[in-house]
Amino acid sequence: MAKRPPPQSVDEAPIEAVTRLGSRIRLARLRRKLRQEDLAAKIGRTRATVIAMERGSSTTEIGVYASALWALGLLQELDLVADPGLDRDGQALSFSVSDKRVRLRRPLNNKF
Repeated sequence: MAKRPPPQSVDEAPIEAVTRLGSRIRLARLRRKLRQEDLAAKIGRTRATVIAMERGSSTTEIGVYASALWALGLLQELDLVADPGLDRDGQALSFSVSDKRVRLRRPLNNKF
């Protein structure tokens, strides 16, 4: 594969990620010697939807991508997406002392 330059804008990064996912699904389908029609039948979609998914169309439902991964036996890898255990930035922020809520001390009111 040819090296691509980094995305130029924020909008390009998600599109490239979906494009890579589609091409990886296509490669997995080809390695299993499945036709697009076969995959479409397994996931209950049309061949046109499979083509759009493999091209990385951002308008294709995420459920189509998940169904294709299931049909190819790769759904368990989807569990790694946004896994809280792998989110180092999120973990660091949750343990950050500076972001904890601070409450002002109020005098105790013993009047009942």
